[in-house]
Amino acid sequence: MPDIKDFSLDYFSLAGKTAIVTGANQGLGMAYALAFAKAGADLFIPHYTEDVAEVRELVENEGRRVEFVRGDLSKREHVDEIISGCLGAYGKIDILVNNAGTNHFEDVMTYPDEQYRRVLDVQLNAVYYMTHEVGKVMAKNGGGKIINIGSALSFTADNNCPPYIIAKHGVIGITRYFASDLGKYNVKVNALCPGFFYSEMNAAISDNKEFYDKITGRIPLGRWGTSHDLMGAIVFLASGASDYMNGWYLSVDGGFATTL
Repeated sequence: MPDIKDFSLDYFSLAGKTAIVTGANQGLGMAYALAFAKAGADLFIPHYTEDVAEVRELVENEGRRVEFVRGDLSKREHVDEIISGCLGAYGKIDILVNNAGTNHFEDVMTYPDEQYRRVLDVQLNAVYYMTHEVGKVMAKNGGGKIINIGSALSFTADNNCPPYIIAKHGVIGITRYFASDLGKYNVKVNALCPGFFYSEMNAAISDNKEFYDKITGRIPLGRWGTSHDLMGAIVFLASGASDYMNGWYLSVDGGFATTL
C-alpha cells in the first residue's frame, strides 16, 4: 500500500504516454491534445476535416510528437485503421479520448432520418467500437485510460437535436459497461461531461442571444466555459492521479446541473 508521503505532482504527468484523441484537430479536442502534450504525452489524432496545421504546431512546440490519420468515424472500418495506425507509429496505446462529434439542429417534426443515423454513428456507435477495440489492446498490455466525452445533455434534454441527446445519454451507459468489464484488466473507463462551452459545433446555439442568455442565467458562475476550463480535468482523468476512478463521470459545467 502506498504511503501518503509518496504522493507528488508527478502523479499528474503523462510523460512517456501515447494518447489517441479523436477529432483533436479542432474545437475542444485540440485543447485536450495540447493539455496532453504539455503533460508529456505524444499524440495520435484521427480527423475528418483537413485542417491539422494548428494542432500539429501546438503539439510540436511542446516538444512532443504527433501523427494523424484521416477518415470517417461513422464507418466501422475506420476504427481498425486508427488502431493499426497508432500501433504502427508508437507501438502502444495508453490513453484514448473519444471526442469526435457532429450534430444537426432541426425541428423534431421534420428531423431527417439520415441525420439521425449520421449523428448516432459518430457520437455513439464510434464510441462503442473505439472503446471495445482499444480496450482489447490495453487489456493485453496491462491497462490504460479511456475517456468518453459526454455532456451536460447526458443527463437532461434540449430541443431540436434528438440524436445528440440520445447519444450523450448512451455515452454514460457505454462508460459504465466497459468500466465494469475492463476493470479487471486495469483499464479504467470514465467520462468527461462539459457543460455549455464555446466551440465550432456549438456556434449555432451560442450565437443565439435568447438561448445564450437562458443558459447563462442557469450557470452559477455566470459564464459559458472555454476550452481552457477543461484542460486540467482531462489530464486528471488520463493520469495516475485518477487511478481509482472507474465507471464514473466528471462534470465541468460551472454549476449548470445544480440549478433548475
